[in-house]
Amino acid sequence: MFAGLVNQAKAAVSSLVLNYLARVSVAIPFVVALGFALAAMTLMLVERFGHVAAYWIMAGGLAAIGLIAACAVSAKEHEGEREEQKAEAANAQQVMSDATAQAIAQAPLAMLGALFATPGGTATALKAAGVVGRNWPLALLLVMIGVLFWPAEGDGAITDSAEPARQPDAESTIEKELR
Repeated sequence: MFAGLVNQAKAAVSSLVLNYLARVSVAIPFVVALGFALAAMTLMLVERFGHVAAYWIMAGGLAAIGLIAACAVSAKEHEGEREEQKAEAANAQQVMSDATAQAIAQAPLAMLGALFATPGGTATALKAAGVVGRNWPLALLLVMIGVLFWPAEGDGAITDSAEPARQPDAESTIEKELR
């Protein structure tokens, strides 16, 4: 029953391991070359400053390189966490705005259903329609205000479009103005 799933998992893991082995096999010659470069630098420093000073210089230089690399990795991880938090917040905001818009769109129908289901609801609905009919300019104004505050598709949402936003260039704008 789960044999197919297990085989797919094994294939995925072996593919991942093979990809990383291929990357490591590419990196091995560079690591060996770095080792020879460090040995050559050490020999040059030994000839110039002596054994003890050369080893201290090499240790200090490698420690400085390690600190710079650690700071760079830490900054990159921090930036990644910050972007992830922004994406989660934007996603939560989009989900909340979608849910709110859906609830607002369904609320009038739900209220009408509840109104007509209650005893005397039809008479109450007709009286309310009469009040709205007498004050239709006010009702129209309220509808227009509601439309102004209705959430639009692109408000605060992160778009996944593969095409970047286009900026008009000066030549095309001038050509359009001349026509």
